[in-house]
Amino acid sequence: MQKKIQIKILPSEAGSDQLIKKELALAACCPEKNITGFHLLKRSVDARSRQPHILLTADVFIQEPYHPREMIRQPIRDISRSTKTVLIAGAGPAGLFAALKLIHAGIRPIILERGKDVRARRRDLASLNKEGIINPESNYCFGEGGAGTYSDGKLYTRSNKRGNIHHILDLFVQFGAEESILYEAHPHIGTNKLPQIITAIRSFIIACGGELHFEKKLSGWTSSTDRILEVHTADGAAYPADALILATGHSARDIFQLLHRKKIQIEAKPFALGVRVEHPQELINAIQYHLTGNTRAQDLQLPPASYQLVSEISPKSVFSFCMCPGGIIAPAATADGEVVLNGWSPSKRNNPYANSGIVVNIENSDWRSFEKHGALAAMYFQSAIEQQAFKAGGGRFKAPAQRMTDFVNNKISASLPACSYVPGLTSAAVADVFPSLLGKILRKGFSELGKKMKGYYTEEAVIVATESRTSSPVRIPRDPQTLTHPQLKNLFPCGEGAGYAGGIVSAAMDGERVAEMIARIFSPKQILHADA
Repeated sequence: MQKKIQIKILPSEAGSDQLIKKELALAACCPEKNITGFHLLKRSVDARSRQPHILLTADVFIQEPYHPREMIRQPIRDISRSTKTVLIAGAGPAGLFAALKLIHAGIRPIILERGKDVRARRRDLASLNKEGIINPESNYCFGEGGAGTYSDGKLYTRSNKRGNIHHILDLFVQFGAEESILYEAHPHIGTNKLPQIITAIRSFIIACGGELHFEKKLSGWTSSTDRILEVHTADGAAYPADALILATGHSARDIFQLLHRKKIQIEAKPFALGVRVEHPQELINAIQYHLTGNTRAQDLQLPPASYQLVSEISPKSVFSFCMCPGGIIAPAATADGEVVLNGWSPSKRNNPYANSGIVVNIENSDWRSFEKHGALAAMYFQSAIEQQAFKAGGGRFKAPAQRMTDFVNNKISASLPACSYVPGLTSAAVADVFPSLLGKILRKGFSELGKKMKGYYTEEAVIVATESRTSSPVRIPRDPQTLTHPQLKNLFPCGEGAGYAGGIVSAAMDGERVAEMIARIFSPKQILHADA
């Protein structure tokens, strides 16, 4: 029989299948020889007591043959002769997973990506980090794989109702991710590994007869009354379209402006705004794992610790966002004259720093002074904050910063601690980057968070501005049943940029959902399947 069993073991035992098997047998009240094998279903750290443990949930085979874990595999399928072609603007997770689902349905995808392939993006990121030179079409946000490719590869999501999370993770494993993402409580691929996976997905799409074109920035389209007929790119190319999936990401402001100019309905959307805070990782480990003296997390074979914090500071909430253990703060701007921060971690999470966004929810009342921009008001408010941060940093993408204690006490820091942010820091009054109320809420927020996590509030931590691209400041509406735009019946807003996702997995699930809808709209009789 098969039985789901949960056990608690020491971190030093978690890497031994034999020790795990022994504990599973004890929990199952059976001889160890009766355990023929197991599949891990979930692994997490329980650090509530003085002695941290690893919690494992496993599907255990007892007195029956062990069968390896069944994995979803999408086979190569020739869709080059399909009578239907769908254009996809954007090669982020929403666009890539939409393409995979379209191929499964026998429909030919053509992806138009404004940026470069993952390999070429590296050179532009190096220029941004080391020289303060930005390529507005190839950066941490734009290029193959989208914003997540070089800013972490976190796969944790609570979006269970949006689609099949396990299916998305299975596909990532098919294209090269480690099997551990299937059972880790907070799955993470890592920026150093995700590019190879994205390359493998691209190769698969092309092998099936799909296309992926780089440096093809969407610039417009021609349309009839309610349908897009042909899509245009900035280099003068034109592509006929049976349908267009708009998956351009949360930072494609030119796309929002294009829609606004064409009087295509969009609306301002709430988002979150704040700062990045960075601590020494060993300090976070000591707090979370209750370590004393010279004991280190690695000595106990514990992973770098993370945290999740929230505090209600009337009239808003202050909360942690995209926490990166063993991570690095990255410059995520998409244009000169703005400072935008993001965080990422390598797969081993072995950097000496821990960073997290600490943000405040932003609502209509916050961008009231930008109402002249209509549906783009939240976007222009967001942009103004980023420009203010650039000025406070002094240029070349240096970021304004303060020690946490100085930030709370509204004091310019005489010196700043070491920081992972490569372009560099400038000691400044970080709260002045924000409107007065938001600055006050952030200052009070850190003081309150320090009460919830003893040792968190410290002069060893540095506050850096600004974390502003938490989600899209614009929503592109779509019919809840057909997923099409109300005005254009073959335009499918999709993913983070359209306001329907918030991370790699949720964006991938939304891409699949849109592709499935397109497949239903294009009846099987209209599609020439490869196996027909």
